[in-house]
Formats: sequence, C-alpha cells, structure tokens
Amino acid sequence: MRHFFRFYLFLIPLMGVQAQTHLSDMQQLQWEKVAPGVWKAEMGALKLNAFDYAAAPKLEGLQDLGEPDFPLDKKATLGQKTPSLFSVRMPLGETEKIYGLGLEFQGLNRRKNVYALKVDHYGGVKGFTHAPVPFYVSSAGYGVLINAPQRVKIHVGVGNHKDGKNPAPIDRTTGKNWPARPQTDAIEANVAGSGLEIYVFAGKTPLEVVQRYNLFSGGGALPPKWGLGFWHRLHTKSSDADVMAEIEAFEKHDFPLDVVGLEPGWQSFAYPCSFDWDPGRFPNPEKFVQGLADKNIKVNLWENPYIAPSSTLFNDIKPYTGSHMVWLGEVPDYTLPKARELMLEHHQKNHISLGVSGYKIDEVDGYDQWLWPDHATFPSGNDAVEIRQLYGLIMQDAFDDHFKKQNKRTYNLVRSSYVGAASKNAVIYSDYYGHKGYVTALVNSSLAGLLWTPEIRNARSGEEWIRRFQTVCFSPLMMLNAWSSGKKPWSFPEVTDMARDVIKLRKRMLPYLYTAFHAYQTQGIPPFRAMVLEEGYTNQESLSKAILDGVKNPYAEQEKLEVTDQYMMGPSLLVAPVFWGEEERKVVLPQGNWYDFYTGKYVGNGETITITTELSKIPLYVKDGGIIPMLSEEDENSLEVRHYGEKPSTYTLYNDDGVSYDYEKGAFAQTQLQAIAKKGKWKGSSKATGEKAYQYRNLNWVWMGKE
Repeated sequence: MRHFFRFYLFLIPLMGVQAQTHLSDMQQLQWEKVAPGVWKAEMGALKLNAFDYAAAPKLEGLQDLGEPDFPLDKKATLGQKTPSLFSVRMPLGETEKIYGLGLEFQGLNRRKNVYALKVDHYGGVKGFTHAPVPFYVSSAGYGVLINAPQRVKIHVGVGNHKDGKNPAPIDRTTGKNWPARPQTDAIEANVAGSGLEIYVFAGKTPLEVVQRYNLFSGGGALPPKWGLGFWHRLHTKSSDADVMAEIEAFEKHDFPLDVVGLEPGWQSFAYPCSFDWDPGRFPNPEKFVQGLADKNIKVNLWENPYIAPSSTLFNDIKPYTGSHMVWLGEVPDYTLPKARELMLEHHQKNHISLGVSGYKIDEVDGYDQWLWPDHATFPSGNDAVEIRQLYGLIMQDAFDDHFKKQNKRTYNLVRSSYVGAASKNAVIYSDYYGHKGYVTALVNSSLAGLLWTPEIRNARSGEEWIRRFQTVCFSPLMMLNAWSSGKKPWSFPEVTDMARDVIKLRKRMLPYLYTAFHAYQTQGIPPFRAMVLEEGYTNQESLSKAILDGVKNPYAEQEKLEVTDQYMMGPSLLVAPVFWGEEERKVVLPQGNWYDFYTGKYVGNGETITITTELSKIPLYVKDGGIIPMLSEEDENSLEVRHYGEKPSTYTLYNDDGVSYDYEKGAFAQTQLQAIAKKGKWKGSSKATGEKAYQYRNLNWVWMGKE
C-alpha cells in the first residue's frame, strides 16, 4: 500500500502537466470585424477599459484606407486561460521585424526580447516606461494590440513551445552559430486580471497599420498653434515679478516666447499639491495671467494629482481617494466621475477661468517606492494596478473634454500614457536626459500612437546646448525646461544667435507642421515618424560580431545595430539630429532623390551618405517633389513656398483659427499647391477653398536649387 501511495503522488504532478501541454489544448480566437481593417477577439471581460477614455473611431478615415482581408492565419491565433493568467499566441514569420510596444529609449526592433509592460519611470528594464502601449507593428503589414488594464508581459519571438515550428538544436560546444535565444514561430503574451481584448489591424504597409490604430483611437491630436511655438519653464521658486522680468529679457534678446510654464512653486503647497496659488509669489493671479495674455503668452501650470491637506479642494475630494498616500497626499480615484468633476471645478474656478491654457501633469508614472502599492484599494473597487496603468490617460481625457466643452484647444505635458491616446492633446516627457535616447523615443512613439518631446535643461558646452536646441525645434513640443537650472536661451553666448535662428526657423515652418498635424488627425499619419514607416526606406538593422566574454557576453549573443537617430517630419522632410562631439554623421536616404533643405542641392538616392556637420545647422533633407510652405519673414499672412527636386507635385495646405474646435463645423481653409515644369521652366499655382479668413494672401514660390 505504501508503494502504491508513493506512485500515486508521483502521478499527480504528471497528470496536471499533461492537461495543459499541447497547442491543441489552446482555443482558437474568435474574431469579430469592428471597423474597416480592424478585428477584435475577447477573453474574459474588462472592468476598466482604456478605450472608454479614447475618442470614438474615425470610421471615414478607416474606410478611406480600404477593406483588407484578415492578415493572419486565424487557425494560428490561440488563447488559453490558466489558473492565474490569460495567455495569447499569435503567429510570427521567420523574417518579420516587430516594432512598437510603446515609448522606449533604446532600439527599434523588439524581436527576441521579453517586455513587462508597466507604467513606470524609465529605468532600463524592458517595458518599464512612461507609456508601455501593448501594440506592436510587423514589417509584414499588420499590427496587434493586447488591450488590458493589467500589465501585459509579451514574449516577442522567444520561448519555444514544444509543439511549435522550432529549428533543430545546435550543440554549443561543437556546433557553429549556437543561438542563446532560438528562433520561434510566435509572439506570446500573458495578462493577469479579469480578461483582455486582442485587436488586429491590417495594412499594406507598416505606416498604414499605424494609421489604422491611430484612427481607431479617434485620430491624432491637432494642437493649438500656440502649442507649437516656443515654451520656457521658469525656476520652481519664480514669482510673478520674476516671470515678468524673464519676459522682458526674452524681448530684449529678441527671442520668441509663446508659453510660460510655472513649476511647483506657483502653488501654496507642492508635493503633494494644493492647486491653490501661493499668495506670496502670486498675490494677484488673475492680473498676472491677463498680463501675459496681453503679450500673447499662454500659461501652463505644473502639478501632480495628489491632494495636500491644506488644499481648498481637500475636504470635498477626500471621500473619493484611495487607501494609500503619495508624498503624504491623498490619491483621487479618477475612475469615479464625481472625483473628476470636483477636480475640474476647482481648476476651472482657480486657473482656467483666469486664462490658464493647460497643465504639466507630473508623477503619474513611478517608481514603486513613490506611488501607491499594488494592493492599495480605491472607492470605485477598481484594481490599483489597473488604475496606475490608466491614470495618466484618464487625466488627459478629463482635461481634453473639459477644455473642449469651452471650445478651447489645450496642449498639455504628461508623464504617462496608454492605449488609445492618439487624439489626446498632450505630449509625454521624462526626467531622462540622454540626447540620443530622446531621439530614439521620438522615433518609437510614432509607432504607438503617442507624442513625445525631448527638452533642454542644461549642457556641458555651447556645442551641446545648440545641438539640443536644434532637436527640440524639430519635435512635437519645443521647450526649454529651466525649472532647476534657471538657464536662458542665451546662457551660452557663443551660440545664442544660432539658438534664436533655429527657433525662428521652426516658427516659420508652422504652416507645414500644422498641416502635418492635420494629417495626423484626419488620416492617422504621425507628424514625426520612424524611418521604417517611410516608403522606400530599407531597414538598416544589422548584427554585431558575437564575441564570447565570460563577464559581458557569456552567451556570445549578437547585438542589434539599428538606425534610430533620424526620422521624418511631415510628408517630405527628413531630420538627422547631430549630437555633442560629432564632427560628421551618417544619414540613410530612402529610395528616390533627396535634396538639402537649406540649398536645394542634390545629396543622394537610396544610399547612406556621410556628412560633415555644421554647428549652426541641423541636417534636413527634402524628398524629390517636396513642397515646404513657410511663413514669410516679413509678413506672417504671406507664404514662401519652396519646391525641391525635379518631380512635379501637389500639396494640400491646411489652416484654421488655431485655437478652437470650430474646424469641426467647417471653419477651415485648404489650399492646393501645385508645382509643374513646362518647357524647362517651373511654375507654381494655388487653389484655395473654405473660409477666406484662413486663406494665405500672398504666395511666393521659390525653386530650391534651380535658380
């Protein structure tokens, strides 16, 4: 009997393992078409859903992209419920490259890695980031979103299932090219909690896939024009007198200024926040904000969401806060409509009614030692992990909706975001300060329905200062953040003129940039986008030589070498930032002729060029036939319209009042610009439609490199 008992105990774990071993035990996902080129499958049920905070899908834009077939083998899309997790298995081709998975500061191709997608400060852990959007894009022309409020763990081509299509094993000692991470035929993801949704997006190209995701999320943001101007954040202890003195200094040095950002010290208490003006530094906030408005300068206020006991909002919102505090401030449960209502009423009365134009929403990301623990409880009954994943998104939605009800566009800064955020008028930022990583993050954000901004804070030299200025001037938000350093644009005198020139260049390019954002809103095309989304670009990814090193590389793995230091802005402009210490750099040109932005000179076609850098210029290249409309230096209602190359082309310029939502009612203008050559002579024409108030009066064509 004792022997039988021992044998029985041995059988129990074997029987348990056998029941869940084979792919045939997984269930085929059931797909429902929910929009043109978009399909959805479900496992379990979501209590919190990010799409509840997204704008409605732009069905007309999705329809314009056509009605493609389901892009994957449905029989190979599988799901399973284990005792503690939901898991999904999606097919993966042998040569596919996988991009996306949110805001990342390193690399581009996500294949052969595992990402734990958690809203957090960026700390080098794969997937711990400000916006860990669980959406990936394949080079084969499809995208997959694992929509869940819980953290998604995704295995991108690693973790070989024994029933999968696996390569033959290689003996490490005697064989060649032994892989530490063998090739797999699937992407697998798992999620805790009550369930998940899986979406598949089809497209002829990776760009079309990204367009569908953005349009399904409500289309891209169309920020107010002032939001695309120059922002300057003052030192945290600045008073109203300090701000006015700073503005006078900007005028004296002939620097444009569109937005003043006030850091924590504008409040009577910060960390946690009172959301009330400090009576010592800002005794008359209404007069202060109006004084800046008289100079056409907007005000943006820093805050974190945690309520200080001294706040005049505290007693009203306290019943709607969670079990744990952050910096000894209470945490509002903004999944509750009443909590949002109280917060917005306070902001309207004390800030927005005075003329404040937006907010910098800080500290909604991590680390764990700063935010509420996973076991915290909230009065809504929603899970603490899920609230953390969606917290930044919920706040973006609340402010967007509130401003829109007043027919005002806002443009905010935020420290975290998530699924469905494309339409939100907010740009993500970070404490991270690596210049190259800034550019990589800008590239990756375009693959995840996000806007990301680098920023300038300080520099080791005038050279680094101007290089950072040049990068921010070609990003979604142009900002000097001097909250700690107190720096001014002219703090490095040897490059002051260069800094002024590049800011003015960005402002001159507003018609081109604003039109690119309009394409983001209506067509889902990111205004700043990764090169892998550009037609004619050949991915330059390669692998380093595998060198065995018992300390640094004990598995002799090859390192991916990728091009993440250049990107597209709008339909025609390639931006190639230069970093501190670089006297030359390589630029990878897509197929087709490309021309120097400044001179119109031909530079190459489908090749990698090496350029000698100039301190005063950020390298910019325009594709053949590119039309770049720019504000005239003499008259902002007139345009200088540049045409590059030898290809006839057309371009549709967009304009509206730049501040309201009246464009949704038809209050906008479009101008079709056409460049053609007849008998060796170039001729430009224009045809304007829509509101005359938004049509540019005078157009001066400039034939770059041809005169």
